[in-house]
Amino acid sequence: MTHASQEGFTSAGRSILEEDEITLTSVGVDIGSSTSHLVFSRLELERQNTRYVIVKRTVLRESEILLTPYVDDGATIDADALGAFIDRQYRAAGLTRDEIDTGALILTGVAVLRSNARAIGELFAADAGKFVAVSAGDGMEATMAAHGSGAVAESGRSGGVVMNIDVGGGTTKVAICRAGVVLEVTSIDAGARLLAFDGAGVVTRIEAAGRTHATEAGVAAEVGSKLTEDDMAAVASVMAGRIEEVVSLGEISAETKALLRLPPLAFRGKVDTVIFSGGVSEFIYGRERDGFGDLGPQLAVEVKARVTKLGAMVMVPAAGIRATVIGASQYTIQVSGSTIFISPLDAVPVRNVPVVTPEVDLTADVIDPAAVADGIVRGLRRLDLVGATSPVALAVHWGGSATFARLDGFCRGVVRAMQPVLDAGNPLVLVSDGDVGGLVGLHLREELGLASPVVSIDGIELREFDYVDVGELIPSSGAVPVVIKSLVFPGSA
Repeated sequence: MTHASQEGFTSAGRSILEEDEITLTSVGVDIGSSTSHLVFSRLELERQNTRYVIVKRTVLRESEILLTPYVDDGATIDADALGAFIDRQYRAAGLTRDEIDTGALILTGVAVLRSNARAIGELFAADAGKFVAVSAGDGMEATMAAHGSGAVAESGRSGGVVMNIDVGGGTTKVAICRAGVVLEVTSIDAGARLLAFDGAGVVTRIEAAGRTHATEAGVAAEVGSKLTEDDMAAVASVMAGRIEEVVSLGEISAETKALLRLPPLAFRGKVDTVIFSGGVSEFIYGRERDGFGDLGPQLAVEVKARVTKLGAMVMVPAAGIRATVIGASQYTIQVSGSTIFISPLDAVPVRNVPVVTPEVDLTADVIDPAAVADGIVRGLRRLDLVGATSPVALAVHWGGSATFARLDGFCRGVVRAMQPVLDAGNPLVLVSDGDVGGLVGLHLREELGLASPVVSIDGIELREFDYVDVGELIPSSGAVPVVIKSLVFPGSA
């Protein structure tokens, strides 16, 4: 190991902590605009090569589904009512907070707003060291739903293209999956709770997008107005028509574009399988029949009819409304690989860094910087991390030799894609499963003159929805301790 200009460049051997098997008690907490729920699980992991994998998952308890409580302004979540619900679920599961080894707190929709996120975070303040906390935007929500429903896994098993359609309370999110990865996602303002009403059909809440759909349907919907069954069906039909435009993978109208929350899907290939998830999927698959004072039953009928006629096979999901994170696994390894590069040494530790796994071919004889940058940007966009204000870890699979030209093409593409993140004062964090960490780090610093801190480690295979902690360099071994926290989905076992 050498110390030059506060840099760590080492070649010590790898070592992993002693346990070959680990059992964890984990909880997944999902708090969204429409609903909130928890899942308690026992995870059994075994060490395989350089990481632990889940070999058995036992659901200890699935909580009730709570309609997310609000205070009077309709935008602020009632943290007291939510906290009481969470405490009841722990008691019902027969578990105390101290008995939870690790977990995941997922905030979506209005839950990510600053005042809401702060209040919810305080409910879990004592668990901060054990939990992965994720504020998910539309892209990440769509990607998580595709993992949770089993669409990603099915695309890996079948080799076909699987479309996941997550129809929720406020939005419908669509993901295209192939070969076990999410290729692209989009989201549209169309959901069951854009209009809410009481048992007599009197409107109690209406969102701006809900008013847009109602107006197009010729329905005068305002708080206090009464909707007939025909009114509800008409609004649901309009919403389903907008969703149909998106999932048909053709040109879409200006009216539908105006409702999109992400860019439209560019994929134009054949879709082999469709999987529905989200709250409305419970009605689509006949798991739920009673309404919840919204358009869920009507929207399910309309969406199912329109999507079925597209011709793809409709498959039952691993989870519908619960197609979200059920917890997190956590374990520690100590890694150095053949080389690592940390400059300056105080660039570490970094904690809870989200991992992006860009689709980039690093086996080609010539590595095109533009292709590398494009793959990284698409990966960042999928997880709502474009222009992130905190560090992001790029996990890559290096193939072929580490020639100057290939390293140069890769590094230039990385810097181009990551420049907004670096401009925010963050280090460049790179993780390779090959032995090129040190060479990549040196090239970035010496050849490209990158001024930002660089943390380039290797010998670790990471996946989407992993979060990593990289500790300080251990002088005696030249290694850095790395903690990997993996979000766990219903199909993880």
